[in-house]
Amino acid sequence: MLRKVLLASVAGLVLVAGAAPAMAEAGGSRPEATAAFQEGLFAVRLDREKGRVLVRLPAPGEGGVLGRYLYQPGLSAGLGMDGVGLDRSGLGQAQIVAFQKVGHRVLARFENNRFRAVGAGADQQNAVTASFAPSVIWAADVAETHADGSVTVDLSGFLERDAVNAAGRLKRGRQGTFKAAPTLGYLDLDQTLVFPDNVEFQSVQTFTSDEPGMELSRVAPDARSVTIAVRHSFIRLPDDGFVSVPHDPRSGTSAQVLVTDFAADLDQPVVRRLARRFRLEKTDPSAARSTVKKPIVFYVDRAAPQAIREALIDGGNWWAQAFDRAGYIDAFRVELLPDGAHPMDARYNIVSWVHRETRGWSTGTSVNDPRTGEIVRGVVQLGSLRDRQDKMIFEGLVGAAKSGTGGEDDPDRLAYQRLRHLSAHEIGHALGISHNFAASTYEDRASVMDYPAPWVIADGDRLDFSRAYTTGVGAWDRYVVDWLYGDAPGQDPVARRAALAAESQAKGYRFVSDSDTRALGGAQPYSAMWDNGTDPVAEFANVMAVRKIALDRFGLGNIPDGAAAADLQRVIVPIYLYHRYQTTAVARLIAGVDYRYAVKGDGNETAEVMPAERQRAALEALMKALSPEVLDLRDPLIDLLSSGQSGNSDRQTEIELFKGKTDAVFDPSSAAATASEVVFESLLAPERLNRLVEQQRRDAGQLGLPETLDRVAATVGAGAALSPRQMELRRAVRARYVTNLAKLVQGQDLSSTAQGVVRHHARRFGEQLKRCRGDRLETAQCVYLGELLTGPVEDLKALTEGERAVQPIPPGAPIGSDDWL
Repeated sequence: MLRKVLLASVAGLVLVAGAAPAMAEAGGSRPEATAAFQEGLFAVRLDREKGRVLVRLPAPGEGGVLGRYLYQPGLSAGLGMDGVGLDRSGLGQAQIVAFQKVGHRVLARFENNRFRAVGAGADQQNAVTASFAPSVIWAADVAETHADGSVTVDLSGFLERDAVNAAGRLKRGRQGTFKAAPTLGYLDLDQTLVFPDNVEFQSVQTFTSDEPGMELSRVAPDARSVTIAVRHSFIRLPDDGFVSVPHDPRSGTSAQVLVTDFAADLDQPVVRRLARRFRLEKTDPSAARSTVKKPIVFYVDRAAPQAIREALIDGGNWWAQAFDRAGYIDAFRVELLPDGAHPMDARYNIVSWVHRETRGWSTGTSVNDPRTGEIVRGVVQLGSLRDRQDKMIFEGLVGAAKSGTGGEDDPDRLAYQRLRHLSAHEIGHALGISHNFAASTYEDRASVMDYPAPWVIADGDRLDFSRAYTTGVGAWDRYVVDWLYGDAPGQDPVARRAALAAESQAKGYRFVSDSDTRALGGAQPYSAMWDNGTDPVAEFANVMAVRKIALDRFGLGNIPDGAAAADLQRVIVPIYLYHRYQTTAVARLIAGVDYRYAVKGDGNETAEVMPAERQRAALEALMKALSPEVLDLRDPLIDLLSSGQSGNSDRQTEIELFKGKTDAVFDPSSAAATASEVVFESLLAPERLNRLVEQQRRDAGQLGLPETLDRVAATVGAGAALSPRQMELRRAVRARYVTNLAKLVQGQDLSSTAQGVVRHHARRFGEQLKRCRGDRLETAQCVYLGELLTGPVEDLKALTEGERAVQPIPPGAPIGSDDWL
């Protein structure tokens, strides 16, 4: 079992001269480079002259195995670039590694624990083991065999492997084909630490390429050569005292441990899912409430600035409420990492503050025992630019002068409150808890495990921020902690968890996780990210009102004094697209199907199609977002947005602006087209169109595909006369709609019926456009688009290969991911 060793509790370990005193306080020991082996989880000796790490492993046991350990590689120093996955504090895959002596060699083998014969005899277990391959990943000659049978081996080659698959990640990130350059790396012997329950090593590794991706040049001095630091943690395998918890689809937990059990009885499933959780044991198991033998402690990275540290500690400690409610006294806390401790030391659950060139993911992960699901270490990565993005959005809503005022609408105050949520959210993942994207529809927004869009209320001509964010974990979070960690003396734990899950559903708590949320054509109407409100359509009206108030006031006051006026071009993007995520929530009502993660007998097995009136109301709401009046901007603001920037551009500015077609000046028509794509990408997702056909097959009164397409065509087609400025915006939206029709016609994802409806509609719409009458601009565009829609399908490639390529929606997510706020 992994144990934290604090306050110099390791008797007899020698601290190398000159090491940081704080490391001694943390229980650490650095082996002398020339001394005898340093005893710990296994013995370590450093050969500083040759830059080697020698380890002494115990005498071989059954099958020649010298020892089994939980092995976890990670990054002490990363790339600083989004989209590659090589970030500081990032983890590789945890494995159980077995060192095996075969003749005069030692082999390192990753064991295959996915396939088992649990509780079966040796013959059955051996058959399963022989059926599925392990992975031998390294071998070296025995350097010395000792009198007690233990062996010394040079571990350097193991530590110098590409343990985190850096070359593969660079290739997947389209940054080039890189190869390891062993002569440009070394073992950082000063970072070696030996403890009774874990041993830590660090290697510095360089990867080279003759043709690196151009984006690498922004983060590396020489893109042809990138150097990272890899941490290697060997951790004592947990003992047999941990009790695994079978996953329940209603639980809100993340089942990351899959076991295929070939010894399962015929009436039991072969594949079992195990929930992830920490070992949490009461000092008095018979008590409903008790202190614990070992609390769960997360440590906040000292790299975070002081004010941010305080927010992260405050937000993370919200979970203590849930553990206390589950009967565990003083069982959870978040505090600052001890001075001198290494954030990648396997003894610490860490909340890392990670820097990248652009805003990027924040994650909550864990190191798990792959046999049982026991979490032995939690690792949270928080991107350091997220708070700045939040502040920029709030300044875009209320003005930069509000920053630092301390009011409810103070962008600084709101950004720190968002950081509290971020800390709680990602720590929740590290505790074994899944996203719940339905929680924002609860009356009290009852979970930090949803993505929390700030709930800003339009009140007349003012914006009300009093309910922007909640404080503390919610009712759903308390339920999940109780389900995952709680117990009740004398009660069967399986029956207790089943009763808790049924009770949560009876209270109306829906649970929707990632797999049913991220697809644009998703069917689950409660699954949107960054949304608010029990009624998506009603909240959409509020969001559009907030957007209008902010845009009516938008100008130089939305950037700080002394800032380049060109910064307005970046600030306006999330304000102009403020309705972006609520649009997705509304679109999910159309052809929406409310299904649960049900268990037979719980009464929630039957899915329900959204009522026709709700679907039609959702469609009407989306049509309002395509209105030229909504998409237009004031002339003085357009003139302000055309201010330029001199000098070198930065990456965030390059990719987070509206891409126009008017050279340097702001292009309102392209901005309008981009905003319309926010509607079309969800509304016209092929899966949604296919469901529209199916739901009308079953109910003739339901919203169908022909009605949906005709309603869009009536909105963007050649209808009522508008002012010249608004006519051009309608033409921009119309062109975007035709582009989407062209994509659908050429695509392969529609059913044959849906494809037939779309093609027929495209031709009918094309004929209507060719007959439209207006000024020369209107007539010219209508005829052009009409001829494309009524001509050969091949002609539509001009739209799908050109239009979208130059006019993408700016990334709402941290670059390459899915969350904006």
